[in-house]
Amino acid sequence: MKNALPLLVLVSLGLFTACKKEKPAPFVPPTQPNVVFRNPIIRDKYTADPATLVHNNRVYIYAGRDEAPAPLQQYVMNEWLCYSSSDMVTWTEHPVPLRVSSFAWARADAWASQVIERNGRFYWYATVDHRTVPGKAIGVAVSNSPTGPFVDARGTALITNNMTTSVNSFFDDIDPTVFIDGNGQAYLYWGNTGCYWAKLNANMTELDGPIHQVTSLPGYTEAPWLHKRGGWYYLSYASGFPERISYAMSRSPEGPWTPKGVLNELAYNCNTNHQAIISFKNKDYFIYHNGAIAPDGGSYRRSVAIDYLRYNADSTLQQVVMTNQGVDPVQ
Repeated sequence: MKNALPLLVLVSLGLFTACKKEKPAPFVPPTQPNVVFRNPIIRDKYTADPATLVHNNRVYIYAGRDEAPAPLQQYVMNEWLCYSSSDMVTWTEHPVPLRVSSFAWARADAWASQVIERNGRFYWYATVDHRTVPGKAIGVAVSNSPTGPFVDARGTALITNNMTTSVNSFFDDIDPTVFIDGNGQAYLYWGNTGCYWAKLNANMTELDGPIHQVTSLPGYTEAPWLHKRGGWYYLSYASGFPERISYAMSRSPEGPWTPKGVLNELAYNCNTNHQAIISFKNKDYFIYHNGAIAPDGGSYRRSVAIDYLRYNADSTLQQVVMTNQGVDPVQ
């Protein structure tokens, strides 16, 4: 979600303009007759690190809320937001479903997260800063509704920084993504500078076996996302810094993973890149964030956007084209 590489120079090459140190130019869609500009999709709040859930013919987007007042250049995030849509264009905001304070053992930082449904219950895996174990941690909240409210499912963290020692970092236990395979086995992937994974028990609140590390992802930084199409599994992730999204493919959710290159270039006016991938009503979507909202958008005041994801005939992914137009409504 947020990168722990402060010494790297802020550079952005993306589809729109270069990322600059000075205050960004306002986001003004170009004038084109009969063209509707839908990106970013939320404009009254800053939203970041989108994750998605498809349930009962609706798409739910869960995002952290960037609250840093301009010109503050640091992350201020205390809660997560939830939006839903039946057409990918008209979004309904729901009451705040989860806050850092929902985890009594957490101190700060509503960083990247993901929600998944199992047996009629909804499990929210969220990154926070731990009160007593130095470093970031991953908690699990649960609800009977995709819109919450969510409550702590364990009373303790699922993952703490002292459980992963191969990377000596305060930030390596962030950005959880969860995936349930067709045989019912659930997997948790996460990590900054190291990509970890473990099986989850059927109760979705405990690990089922040891923690593993994927070492075959060139330039891996953070933000793993696991999805499946046909017989292929796809592991996309943020690479480098500023961040692009790269991806790898496998015939198993446990790897081995074969790198396939860049999926998404640098986002406009933003050093981080964080993606979610879904299929909905026979179309495929790539959900991400950028820094496009005027006048103060940027790396610490981000905004969720959506564009199409397309597959090649050999099941590899076409590079995502980031646009101001966004996507069309679906019925």
